[in-house]
Amino acid sequence: MEEWRGTSSTSSKVKAISGRSFITHLTSNKGLQVLYNTTMGLSSCLPRDWYARDPLLVARELLGMHLVRLLDGQVLRGVISETEAYRGEEDLACHARVGRTPRTAVMYGQPGVAYVYFTYGMHWCLNAVCLPPDFPAAVLIRAVEPVDGLAVINARRAGRLRARWTDGPAKLTQAFGVDGQQNGVDLTSQAGGLWIEAGEPVPDERVITGPRVGIHNVSEPWRSLPWRFRTHFLSQEGRG
Repeated sequence: MEEWRGTSSTSSKVKAISGRSFITHLTSNKGLQVLYNTTMGLSSCLPRDWYARDPLLVARELLGMHLVRLLDGQVLRGVISETEAYRGEEDLACHARVGRTPRTAVMYGQPGVAYVYFTYGMHWCLNAVCLPPDFPAAVLIRAVEPVDGLAVINARRAGRLRARWTDGPAKLTQAFGVDGQQNGVDLTSQAGGLWIEAGEPVPDERVITGPRVGIHNVSEPWRSLPWRFRTHFLSQEGRG
């Protein structure tokens, strides 16, 4: 796994955590092993206990998973390509740093639900809640690579290049029709029209880590922790 910024001490800790391949977890969990058996062509929502783990692990292993949205009868799908981990009240970049509020209440609930919040007075951002109840943590889904429902996504992102359809958290929520109505939706079920399915795990050599975005006013060490994960695909496409 490649690191592009961040202190050596914090990056080594993250590498130690995120470097634990989920394949090891699969060998002790036959249910999840079946989920990832792509040779059988199986596809299913990631189960709740998959999210009930350290957000650093969840953020790393969400890369390659499929974000799916049922919108007006159309299925939209994107391969998750960039994430950020936010962990607990002690994390000064996390919304939960102020404790439980009406806004953050979802983060204190069941893992595997959507935490959708409004920011900058114009944008929605989608997160997946992690860890057991009462310990607030979440993973921000920053970008996906669209693979299904391209005509709908194109219409919702009219005038943009395909490489820019969903290469940012606000862009992907606009493209997938995600807003405050999806706050609290169960991502482990298709019932709410928004879920995450098992995909193909991304090997460490294709993952880049670095500091989280847009937290310049946050004090250290939180500002420089390499808790952002992205694939080489997104890195090579460029940003804008």
